Amino acid sequence: MAWKELKAAELRKSCNLNEIPFETTESVPPLEGMVGQERAVKATEFGLRIKKPGYNIFMTGLTGTGKSSYAQSIIKKISSKEPVPDDWVYVYNFEHPGEPIAMRLPAGRGYAFCKQIEELLDDLKQHIPKAFDGEDYERQKSVYVKEFQESRSTLLEELNKVAQDNGFTLKRTSSGFVTIPVQDGEQIGEEEYAKLEQSKKDELEKKSTDVQLKAMEIMRRVQKFEKELKEKLKDLDQKIGLAAIGHLFNELTEDYDDYPEVKKYLQAFQDDVLSNLSDFRGEEDEQQNPMLWLRRQSKEQTEQRYTVNLLVDNRETRGAPMVHETNPSYYNLLGRVEYENRMGMVVTDFSMIKPGALHQANGGYLILQARDVLTAMQSWEVLKRVLRTNEIRIENISEHFGLVAMATLRPQPIPLNIKVVMIGNPYLYHILYHFDEDFRKLFKIKADFDVEMERKKDNVLKMGGFISYHCANQNLHHFNKEAVAEIVEYSGRLAENQKKLSTRFNEIVDLLFEADAWSEMDGVDVVGKKQVEKALEEMIFRSNKYEQKIIESIREGTTLIDLEGSKIGQINALSVLDQGDYQFGRPSRITVSTYLGRKGIINIERESDMSGNIHNKGVLILSGFIGKRYGSLVPINLTASICFEQSYGGIDGDSASAAELFCLLSSLADVPLRQDLAVTGSLNQKGEIQPIGAVNTKIEGFYLACKAVGLTGSQGVVIPEQNRRNLMLKKEIQQAVEEGKFHIYSIKNIDEGLEILSGLKAGRKKKDGSYTNGSFNDKVLDKLKEFNETMKEQKSEQEKPKNKRQK
Repeated sequence: MAWKELKAAELRKSCNLNEIPFETTESVPPLEGMVGQERAVKATEFGLRIKKPGYNIFMTGLTGTGKSSYAQSIIKKISSKEPVPDDWVYVYNFEHPGEPIAMRLPAGRGYAFCKQIEELLDDLKQHIPKAFDGEDYERQKSVYVKEFQESRSTLLEELNKVAQDNGFTLKRTSSGFVTIPVQDGEQIGEEEYAKLEQSKKDELEKKSTDVQLKAMEIMRRVQKFEKELKEKLKDLDQKIGLAAIGHLFNELTEDYDDYPEVKKYLQAFQDDVLSNLSDFRGEEDEQQNPMLWLRRQSKEQTEQRYTVNLLVDNRETRGAPMVHETNPSYYNLLGRVEYENRMGMVVTDFSMIKPGALHQANGGYLILQARDVLTAMQSWEVLKRVLRTNEIRIENISEHFGLVAMATLRPQPIPLNIKVVMIGNPYLYHILYHFDEDFRKLFKIKADFDVEMERKKDNVLKMGGFISYHCANQNLHHFNKEAVAEIVEYSGRLAENQKKLSTRFNEIVDLLFEADAWSEMDGVDVVGKKQVEKALEEMIFRSNKYEQKIIESIREGTTLIDLEGSKIGQINALSVLDQGDYQFGRPSRITVSTYLGRKGIINIERESDMSGNIHNKGVLILSGFIGKRYGSLVPINLTASICFEQSYGGIDGDSASAAELFCLLSSLADVPLRQDLAVTGSLNQKGEIQPIGAVNTKIEGFYLACKAVGLTGSQGVVIPEQNRRNLMLKKEIQQAVEEGKFHIYSIKNIDEGLEILSGLKAGRKKKDGSYTNGSFNDKVLDKLKEFNETMKEQKSEQEKPKNKRQK
């Protein structure tokens, strides 16, 4: 058979110091760009270059592969060469106050426009009062007032004459004029009037009516003159006001001659000022107006409409903006309209419109974490809406749910031109792709980050540049070449592949930080191999308490594991316990009992609801193998129970299926298996051994158990042949193998494993289907034949009483 014992040199891939052409990372240029992510880099660069709708980017990959840092670095590089987007301001809408106007201005002009409007408002407060305090204004106003007074006096004299001619005098009241009859120059009282003859009364009533009609006519003419006076005074105010402020607006309008929206706004601004000149013509005396404070507050609120809300200010932006929103709530993305309490009332205005991340990133790039967007209320929906409509419309979230019915502003929407880069794991990507029909339309670029890269010289050198970059940016001590080699080997260990390096850079950066800290404590200026090894040891020590407890229980005999000798129907399997921050290998005893029956293979873990689906599948494969190999020669009359001893938690995975089959065959053949060996490997129905994961962790777990009890020189682990490339074992185990204290064997199929574990030949299959006499498979076949014969005899004995009764 072709099983093989591995040499010490095959157990890990050491980094050749000759491949590192520098003494310390201080002489290495800091890395620019990404290491080992060609597919993701090409996809990202293409997605950033294409400016068509829907070509937003979803970066997917496991945590720690450098997605966020790469997104920021590549966007920063590309955006620096792109034009700076425009500023955006909101101004008061004089025609529709509830709908503030959004205006676009070139970068930097928004801030300048705000300052110009502030200066304009200050000038208005100075020029308008001065203009109306001038002699020309008072003189012209006096002329108009005098003309009105003269016209009114003439009309009133005419009215008095008419009244006198008709024998009446007029008395003015709040409701108009009252006619009082006069006789012999004296006013007639009510008693005297009552004594008059009826004909006289009728005559006076008729004349009084005529006088009243004349009074009404004259009062209408007086009111007409009053109206004309008001119009003249208003025209005078407009004329004086325009003369005072017209040049101010003209100068400002000339500066924005190329911006029709601004010119239209300035014209509306000017018209509104001319219509409300009283707001600029000084204040009343405080003694005359005890409510002056309220008037001043009202005046300040009135002046607020003449200000400018600078929503987006890009005057200091270089290139296209890049915004990394770490809290993408609804309002943080979309912006909001804020409110304040004024005298017990909640009020707002256009100056309280605040921008969101979409406004800040408009014309550039927005980086979001998918999980944060999806877990924030309505954030995902609003993000999709703005990407579909290409406009930012600020709305209150309560309106979507009908929670609050209140008057609010509806700012004009702002056109959106943005590239969104969303970062998440593969699970979120596939969930969104399959269950959200908008997702595939809006995020057409998938940048898939791998967890490993080729272990070639170029990538090893880039790893040195990666370390140099963090030394420079994080103020770390530089690393010598031996330390870099140790980090490269650690990267290979993370990748669990002798031909690969890990791209889980977060874990590598953590190692850099901790090695730097140990160099600080050791008082050395350059981080060496010793500090890196110390950092790795301490990282493990902080998390391996539970592992040490298990090893201690094995040493004390609490956990029953045989590490020497041979036993029938018993084998050492290897499993992995994952605590999240740390995982370790644990040896487990598997036992099998076989006996005559027809129930087949019973998985005790499954019967007790402690087995996962993959483990159940692995056990079912055992039945397929037994049936294929032996079922064509003899009927399978077998009941077998398989159990993970002292297992009190759930079990899943199929990496113990090979060990379970070895144990099952041992029980059938009555052949003992070596207990100083542990087995890991998956199995298919043809008896081929398949590779498994975490092979290094499993081997190291069994080694620690053997070391705790005492190394005998014969102990070791049997692994699948395909896992040889995954070996990146600790140097301690490599040294133990070199000294013959521990052994690693690789196998391709069940027969190779049987020979290592039992010391017997597996046996060759003959033409008649039987196996070599005395071989392991021959013994299994003999036991199955024995079961079959026994089953026949039992069946025959059961049928005899039936035959007698029939006779």
